[in-house]
Amino acid sequence: MNRIAVLGGANMDHVVRQPGLPRPGETMVGSGFSVGPGGTGLNQAVAAARMGAAVDFLGMVGADPHGEQLRGVLVTEGIHGAGLEWSPTPTGTTHTAVVDSGEKAIVVVPGANADLAELTEVQRSMITAAAFLVLQCELPVTALTEGLAIARDAGVFTVLTPASAMALPAGFLDLVDLIVPGRPVAAELSGENDPVRAAEVLSRGSRWAIVTLGEEGAVVAFDGSALGLAPARPVGMVDTTAAGDTFVGALVARLATGARRERTAEEPAGPAAAGPAGVTEAEMIDAVRWATVAASVSVTRPGAITSMPTLAEVTAILI
Repeated sequence: MNRIAVLGGANMDHVVRQPGLPRPGETMVGSGFSVGPGGTGLNQAVAAARMGAAVDFLGMVGADPHGEQLRGVLVTEGIHGAGLEWSPTPTGTTHTAVVDSGEKAIVVVPGANADLAELTEVQRSMITAAAFLVLQCELPVTALTEGLAIARDAGVFTVLTPASAMALPAGFLDLVDLIVPGRPVAAELSGENDPVRAAEVLSRGSRWAIVTLGEEGAVVAFDGSALGLAPARPVGMVDTTAAGDTFVGALVARLATGARRERTAEEPAGPAAAGPAGVTEAEMIDAVRWATVAASVSVTRPGAITSMPTLAEVTAILI
């Protein structure tokens, strides 16, 4: 089976449910509070594993109870955790305000994630052995750049979820085969407010780009041309926390285990293939379909990891 290496952040999520976002100086009464595992990287790893993929997680946590709990999540979800390192810095935390409408606001305290400036030998070997490398922007850019360079040399297909808070060095995106930003980040990176145009700009250079639009679906583009809008699946929204992470994890899992597995040796990647792993248009559209359904299930449930569906749940909807 094609393995997925996820190089990313692992945090403990602190979530408050509340009627709205308070004004400066305002005290508001919330309706609920929870603490649980999260972080963009860990979320995507769990989403991919629940969709049937073989997943390796590469990151760093503190030598504290939160770090132990996050390691336990990897065991529970069947994720290989040899690439999760210890740090003397406390484990990172995420602080999320979820309003009654289902929208959210998030503050991230990086903690131990910020200490992973250079990859270990174990982490490097796990990237080399993978078919896909999934990255976000919760680790130092030095580690991300190193991971991308190793992946490129090894012919590993790379997937990036960018964040506006991180300045990306020159040439960074040239090492990315698929970029999956939300609408605001896509506009910032591309200079285009229209999401279709943004996807086209970001996909230039034989790269895939998927701009996620929440309830409006997602724009898919390759090598400067938009392939179209993938519609969202209408559902009653409860909590959008980790919906984007579920989308990315499910997308890569489907690429690793679904249509790609069905291609025979006599069926080459074809003209619409990006990067050394060679993902075709048909394979990407298929993966987006599965990812859209997985994300739609997640927003009907509260929480991050607790909201992510299994392969069986998504399959029951699609087949």
